[in-house]
Amino acid sequence: MAKTEIDSKAAEAANEEQVKETETQAEAEAVKEKEASSEDAQAPEGEKEKKGFFSKKKDKKDEQIEELTDRLKRTMAEFDNFRKRTEKEKSAMYEIGAKDIIEKILPVVDNFERGLGAVTEEQKEDSFVAGMEMIYKQIMTTLDSVGVKAIEAVGNEFDPDFHNAVMHVEDEEVGENIVVEEFQKGYTYRDTVVRHSMVKVAN
Repeated sequence: MAKTEIDSKAAEAANEEQVKETETQAEAEAVKEKEASSEDAQAPEGEKEKKGFFSKKKDKKDEQIEELTDRLKRTMAEFDNFRKRTEKEKSAMYEIGAKDIIEKILPVVDNFERGLGAVTEEQKEDSFVAGMEMIYKQIMTTLDSVGVKAIEAVGNEFDPDFHNAVMHVEDEEVGENIVVEEFQKGYTYRDTVVRHSMVKVAN
C-alpha cells in the first residue's frame, strides 16, 4: 500500500510540474505574441507618421508649383490679349488715318480730272498740260500702290454698296438697273469704300 501511495504522489507531482511548465510556456508565448502585436501596431504608425510628414511637405510644394504655374498661365494669357488688342487698335488707327487722308486727296484728283477733261486737242501739245498729265498719273499710281482703287460704274449693274444713285432715267436701250452715267468717281481703300460713286441709273 505504501509503495502504491508513493507512486501515486510521484505521478501527481509530475503531472503538476508538467501543467506548470505548460502554463509557463503558454504565458511566454502569450507575452511574445503581445509584444509582437505591439511592435506591429507601433511600426506602421511610425512609418505612417514619417510618410505623412514627408507627404505634407510634398503636397505644399506641389501646391506652390501649381499656384505659380497658374499665375504664369494667366499672365501669359493677359499679355497675349493685350498684344492682340494693341495690334487691333493700331490697325484701326492706321485705317482711320489713311482713309481720312485719302478722302482729302480725292477732291484734288477730281480737280485734275476736270481740268484735263476741259483741255482741247490743240492744247494737249502744250508743255504745261503735259506736265499736269504727268502729275495726275503720278498721283493715281501712288494711290493705286497703297490700295486705292476706282470703282467701276458706267455699264455695270447698280450696287448700293458701291454706288450712290442721284438720278434715274428711262432708257429702253439699256438694261434695267444699269448705271448709265457717272457724276463723281468713287474709290475703295483695301476693299473698303472711301467714297461712293455718284451715278445715274436706268429704270
